[in-house]
Amino acid sequence: MKKILVTGGLGFIGSHTVVELQNAGFEVVIIDNLSNSKIEVLDNIQEITNKKPEFFNIDLRNKKDVKHFFNTNSIDGIIHFAASKAVGESVNIPLEYYENNINSLVFILQEMKNHKISNFIFSSSCTIYGQADELPITENSPIKPAESPYGNTKQIGEEIIRDASKVTNINAISLRYFNPIGAHESIKIGELPIGIPQNLIPYITQTAMGIRKELSVFGDDYNTPDGTAIRDYIHVVDLAKAHISALKRLIDKRNNESFEFFNVGTGKGNSVLEIIQKFETATNVKLNYKITDRRAGDVTAAYADVSKIQKELSWQNEKTLTEALISAWEWQKSVK
Repeated sequence: MKKILVTGGLGFIGSHTVVELQNAGFEVVIIDNLSNSKIEVLDNIQEITNKKPEFFNIDLRNKKDVKHFFNTNSIDGIIHFAASKAVGESVNIPLEYYENNINSLVFILQEMKNHKISNFIFSSSCTIYGQADELPITENSPIKPAESPYGNTKQIGEEIIRDASKVTNINAISLRYFNPIGAHESIKIGELPIGIPQNLIPYITQTAMGIRKELSVFGDDYNTPDGTAIRDYIHVVDLAKAHISALKRLIDKRNNESFEFFNVGTGKGNSVLEIIQKFETATNVKLNYKITDRRAGDVTAAYADVSKIQKELSWQNEKTLTEALISAWEWQKSVK
């Protein structure tokens, strides 16, 4: 049984991936500093899978603690989620984003080199493409200057991994996510932002619950059919399963290069107003929303070409947008 370290494993995408890893027979160790997650998630993972992952509360910015962990634990592979991840917030506090997202990555890669750990999955983002000239976005689309410090940390992160993989034993796959939404079908784990949500769906569900007075739609003057920004929304369980496919590719040594990268999305784009309408239809709940100014760092439209991941990893999304929205709503009602 392979032992996989999942950093940020109590977060939204991380917790769903831990579930899928354990369901697939992997042994899981989680590192999380609980800065944007809750320890109760650990028990919820156990309820779903009947197995409790090993857990370490470590801040990966602390090089000494990172070194100690790797000196005292044997690991077969790493899925690295731990990072600050809000586009808008990163514009306001860029130095915190660079410290957290870059330093933690470098410290982990150094220990992988020292301990000859070869399998590494990187949590990347479609933000690395900036505003693409053509849609859908393929992996060959140019990497433009990032629209936000968050996006820039993902660009820099991929460059660091590429350089490291050339001269070490590290084999890496970078998964460039589009917009993960939804919750596990058990409704025991889901997206649980601390403070004001930075992503659309939790803001929608909190507004529907009355936790937020109204939903702000950032801009209706984009060059899109209804003027609002378009994104590719993927169910988080489908995204989690993509990590399993990528990990197995590395473990089985089926990778073609030491550093590979894949888009993970549905291949379809939906505007903010379309998401609002689909949520209202699926849940029979009316949303109070208003149009406000554009938000710094946001691009007009982004949706994926997923033909490469379908071909190379034999992966494709299975769950619908409506299923994702309903699960997000059920999750919100369960956490009040």
